[in-house]
Amino acid sequence: MINWSKQRVVVTGGSGFLGSHVVNALEQRGAGDIFVPLHQDYDLRYQSAILDLLNDARPTMIIHLAASVGGIGANRAHPAEFFYDNLMMGTQLLHESWRAGVAKFVAIGTVCAYPKYTPIPFREEDLWNGYPEETNAPYGLAKKMLLVQSEAYRQQYDYNSIFLLPVNLYGPGDSFDLESSHVIPALIRKCLEAEQQGHDEIVAWGDGSPTREFLYVEDAAEGIVLAAERYNRSEPVNLGSGYEISIKELLTTIARHTGYSGQITWDTTKPNGQPRRALNTDRAWQYFEFRATTDFDEGLQKTVAWYRQTLSFSEPADTAPSR
Repeated sequence: MINWSKQRVVVTGGSGFLGSHVVNALEQRGAGDIFVPLHQDYDLRYQSAILDLLNDARPTMIIHLAASVGGIGANRAHPAEFFYDNLMMGTQLLHESWRAGVAKFVAIGTVCAYPKYTPIPFREEDLWNGYPEETNAPYGLAKKMLLVQSEAYRQQYDYNSIFLLPVNLYGPGDSFDLESSHVIPALIRKCLEAEQQGHDEIVAWGDGSPTREFLYVEDAAEGIVLAAERYNRSEPVNLGSGYEISIKELLTTIARHTGYSGQITWDTTKPNGQPRRALNTDRAWQYFEFRATTDFDEGLQKTVAWYRQTLSFSEPADTAPSR
């Protein structure tokens, strides 16, 4: 078991949605020396910035959460950026962390790395049995290279790096920017704006048939920190909730929680994304005793309440990505 009071932990992306919850989970465990690099100070796409970060922070552990990420619309508009930025950040950071003697590297992958037609529930053994869903493939494959690198560096250098695969996240603090948000915040914003502005119709992407599994952000943070404490192998490990829901049912549930009672129209000219997503989470329990504890409906209510309290509805919602 790790003594967090003796660790110097760098959390890349630590000021973001997931990162802020990971930092909070570390602090609750007694970690006092946590360094959160900001993009304007350390652009991790560049080796020089990574070397500066390692020299300034001198970490014993790195939890790498930083990513260029977005929903289907953003992935379709910026596939090259998402591939390059994520590949360069991850590959160079892990390599230089090994060179600098950082004791442990925690790499966060993405469920988008799975093949488009993976048998349900997704098992880690199926990760290489096909090509990812096309709209997410550049992002998913760039993040997936961290798994290859992690396994290679453990094999050749006995380097302690681990690789985690969280499913779609949601919760308070998520991005509701329609250029980059994922399906839950996009649909919450659509419903609340329509209700506030008196619109009697909202338009959602696709046909509503795809399914997704969602993990509450605080549960995800707990899973990451548990793995950082207890897991020391390079086999990939899923982090999920075990609850699968269709996008159509999701939107109906969000409409109920937001009070929206108008018509829902599905724009079938827009992509559905991956047909189904649901994870097998046996490894997470077996290797570091992680199991999600937040009921989905409860987490959704908290997310809606946070958005009502925190954000204004000044821009019309015209997209609903379902990555």
